[in-house]
Amino acid sequence: MNAISAIQFYVDKMLKETQGMKVLLLDNETCYLVDRIENSSRDKMRHLKCVCFLRPTAESMEKLIKELRDPCYGDYYLYFSNRLKKTAIEQLAEMDEHEVVREVQEFFADYYAINPECFSMNLDPESTSIYGDTWSTWNTESFNRTVDGLVGVLLSLKKKPLIRYQKMSAMAKRLASELQYQISQEGQLFDFRKTDTPPILLILDRKNDPVTPLLSQWTYQAMVHELIGIRNGRVDLSSVPGIKPELKEVVLSSDQDPFFQRNMFLNFGDLGANIKGYVDEYQSKTKSNMNIESIADMKRFVEEYPEFRKLSGNVSKHVTLVGELSRIIDQSNLLEVSELEQSFACSDSHNNDLK
Repeated sequence: MNAISAIQFYVDKMLKETQGMKVLLLDNETCYLVDRIENSSRDKMRHLKCVCFLRPTAESMEKLIKELRDPCYGDYYLYFSNRLKKTAIEQLAEMDEHEVVREVQEFFADYYAINPECFSMNLDPESTSIYGDTWSTWNTESFNRTVDGLVGVLLSLKKKPLIRYQKMSAMAKRLASELQYQISQEGQLFDFRKTDTPPILLILDRKNDPVTPLLSQWTYQAMVHELIGIRNGRVDLSSVPGIKPELKEVVLSSDQDPFFQRNMFLNFGDLGANIKGYVDEYQSKTKSNMNIESIADMKRFVEEYPEFRKLSGNVSKHVTLVGELSRIIDQSNLLEVSELEQSFACSDSHNNDLK
């Protein structure tokens, strides 16, 4: 199971299947750095093909229909990040008056891959609560998004699981029931090769263990997420005192950053020793590159320069992150706070804690 590889497979297939020069058109769910479908100021370039990767929401479908009525590009290859309703397919066919749509496919990448073993629906609790009228009911929008995302995860990983949930949780029961219904309705999509031991989808209610998420985190990735914030793999460091312009926003990716991949789950103490070793490695390579005395040395330096620059930027990034974490720990007295948290979580007697 690798959530990142599953998403990469869909993106690679999407772009490689469309030959020639192309434009990539996304929506607010699938776009980070590429143009979005709601941008009405795009130039008409009928000589280009357009690859659209959209989440099949009502808003995105409305924008796509508007695009097809007055197309900017010669051919359109439509890819959706989840299942497309039959009515939506019929509507697209009806609105394709210029006959520019060449392909329509479902690619089940309707979730955000954080690590190979971790994914998220990217629900923002500040704008959309997961709870409805009570703490034991779902908000309809969050529920539908969670169901769609989990179905997408199962289809992209090619898993038809046994579903287990906490009996005492009404929210877990409703989610499990809906997922089981969706799997039964999409029998053809879930017709995967059976394994001797079927995978298990375990649905737990966070409310049954309220203490654990309240404890301070002491592993690298979790600390950055909790104390600074990670959004779509990016960390905003613009408020850090004395920050360099090139470090105001950095990317943390276990897929592209070997140091982060090796250290993301290590505790803060081990991380400090490893970051020192990383700096020492960089300093050693710096001294080696300064010792250029022959044509062979120059050739070696030119060949290694891109990797050297990458190492330099990566060292600066992680030194800055660890330094900022240390500053926040000292400023907020987190060592003392964490000691108290652990005592409350693990001890039955709190007399000494309350003095």
